[in-house]
Amino acid sequence: MNKDSFWIRIIYIVSIIISAAVAFLILGPRPEGIEGAIDVSTLPLVNATLNTITTILLIYGYILIRQKKRRLHKNVMLTSFGTSGAFLVSYVIYHWFKSGPKEYLGNYSELYFFILITHIVLAAIIIPLALLTLYRGWSENLPKHRRIAKITLPIWLYVSVTGVIIYLMLY
Repeated sequence: MNKDSFWIRIIYIVSIIISAAVAFLILGPRPEGIEGAIDVSTLPLVNATLNTITTILLIYGYILIRQKKRRLHKNVMLTSFGTSGAFLVSYVIYHWFKSGPKEYLGNYSELYFFILITHIVLAAIIIPLALLTLYRGWSENLPKHRRIAKITLPIWLYVSVTGVIIYLMLY
């Protein structure tokens, strides 16, 4: 097995584990007494803020690469990956201490559920895409990085923006 296929396998394994863990946290049982053990009521706002920052960084990173500022692009994209990672940690903490999804009580249920379902599906898909794009850039495999980044960027932007929209619709 070559180095590339090793890391690609790791990326897919990590992606499956993350998606399964998030699904379990939202839908699975909690240990008795865990819900409400700490106040996580501010974390949805933190998550929306992290998604907003990620969106801005992704757009800025795209602008930088179009301007051929590779080093700055790399730093900004690593930072956006970091804010997405911070979002994931915050999201996991929130759902560990507060079971189940928040109920939508607004007047636009069809729109809300369309946004929510596409957000969830694409959020699961973006995990391996973002990791693979990051790996391709990090390993300087620029032709493959460019090819996958053209797919990753719009999906990542959609997930980040719809995360904020979902927050605004729920809170």
